[in-house]
Amino acid sequence: MNWLVVRVPSIRALIFVFESEETRETKKGRGITMKQSTNQTASKQAARQTKFIFVTGGVVSGLGKGITAASLGRLLKERGLKVAAQKLDPYINVDPGTMSPYQHGEVFVTEDGAETDLDLGHYERFIDEDLNRFSNLTSGKVYWNVLNKERRGEYLGETVQVIPHITNEIKSFIYNVGRATDADVVITEVGGTTGDIESQPFLEAIRQVGLEVGPGNALFIHVTLVPYLRGSDEHKSKPTQHSVKNLQGLGIKPNIIVLRADEKLEESIFKKIALFCNVKPDCVIENITIPVLYEAPLMLEAHHFSDIVCRELGIEAPAPDLADWKALIDKIHSAERSVTIGLVGKYVQLHDAYLSVAEALRHAGYAYGTNIEIEWIDSESLNEQTVENLLSQCDGVIVPGGFGNRGIEGKILTAAYCRTHNLPYLGICLGMQVAVIDFARHVCGMEDANSGEFDELSKYKVIDFLPEQSHQIDKGGTLRLGAYPCRITEGTQMYRCYGTEKISERHRHRYEFNNLYRETLAEGGLVISGTSPDGNIVETVEIPQNDFYIGVQFHPEFKSRPNKPHPLFLGLIEAALTKKETNHA
Repeated sequence: MNWLVVRVPSIRALIFVFESEETRETKKGRGITMKQSTNQTASKQAARQTKFIFVTGGVVSGLGKGITAASLGRLLKERGLKVAAQKLDPYINVDPGTMSPYQHGEVFVTEDGAETDLDLGHYERFIDEDLNRFSNLTSGKVYWNVLNKERRGEYLGETVQVIPHITNEIKSFIYNVGRATDADVVITEVGGTTGDIESQPFLEAIRQVGLEVGPGNALFIHVTLVPYLRGSDEHKSKPTQHSVKNLQGLGIKPNIIVLRADEKLEESIFKKIALFCNVKPDCVIENITIPVLYEAPLMLEAHHFSDIVCRELGIEAPAPDLADWKALIDKIHSAERSVTIGLVGKYVQLHDAYLSVAEALRHAGYAYGTNIEIEWIDSESLNEQTVENLLSQCDGVIVPGGFGNRGIEGKILTAAYCRTHNLPYLGICLGMQVAVIDFARHVCGMEDANSGEFDELSKYKVIDFLPEQSHQIDKGGTLRLGAYPCRITEGTQMYRCYGTEKISERHRHRYEFNNLYRETLAEGGLVISGTSPDGNIVETVEIPQNDFYIGVQFHPEFKSRPNKPHPLFLGLIEAALTKKETNHA
């Protein structure tokens, strides 16, 4: 198998070339397409090793297909199966990396540096498995790969068409995640809503996969909305019937239908949908809106969800061991304390823009039996007149990552307020950078201090490109993405959180701490507590005089799990609890 990485300005795309020696010789000798041979071989191999589950959605968007898929992944993992998950997104963007958070929510980053859909965060948090660049595929990436292959002559002069070339590319991606992870089960969520024109190539591709791997090796789950009409006081099954009919018209017969509703459904609804949608009676499963999303696996398993999935796929596996998950839910519901954490950002109107940060805060709260009240604070609303009123009611503050200069002075003011008022502070990525800017301006006397991202003319660019990065600026210099190692200094707040000198965390940023000012800032009292292993790149800073004041260049929120909270979020919540108890003593 050959791998070809293509880098172009402003676009980061992987082109996957699956080519065996036999295939190359066949291509030369008989003139048949490489892709035809490859997909046949891949299909046969995948059918012997891996089961495929496809999750689609109907009626409306935002039904929680990702939560359904993630919950099923957790249930199957607790049965002892190795599970891989992926998301197929129909939008034309190559990845969500350049999309506005208002359009798409946060960008989730995998260990290997892929910028992906936020649903992958749900998969990792539920399944507790690190995903990779094979876990998210967009229409943009599919067409980009196909067009590059056409330009290289890999289709041997064929007319390139949606079928088979686009669908083959999608199928290669689906099959490869099974091979790359050696998974027993691959769960693939298809984004969008059945009937959307942009989703059709993906639906056709999964139809073909189902045909190629054969009965018992592929399972189709359709998640639909069952609306409740207040006027007649009844749930309506007709939208589900129409959605399933649409899916059947595309050649896909759903094996299981998951019904999303706000209230408990009547028994007649299950019978009607089973009859008219041609599925087994016990394959119509209820998914009710719940206050805590981590209850979803237990709720679905109460309807024997994983039992039915294993039965339909011919999988023999023990019943899921959900004792730890049940203990987690019990702990969530028994929480007696609460703290208020101010989240300062410029996209706070859409909470999904900071989804992983919010979930990581809640995870830490679970560990301490504490409810986390998040105060969503627009950084543009912060100024000298408002900062006291907005932040003084918080027990701790977090400034998450971001790009652009809108609201930046409000974030710098936040870092200054927390520093001077000993208010627990965690700065992530940009949150670390504004802490450095504040310290340079107000402690070290560099009144003009700023980041090269926000003010190229600043006299003191304490945050900037590293010297070796500068030549890339005109070439669309790439972000530092994915996992990088970090060395922590003993005796620091960082070390107290992690308890080790060596860590690895995920990054998503371009600008770095400027080493030209490293000595000056250190002399002023800023502690550089974490660096790259060679000591060249500053990864974390802190202020030792404060009880908890840490800035990190990486994104710890991506590695937090509901039953494995991240050490830095645990540190913030512990400090916030202490702060609150002290204030009320």
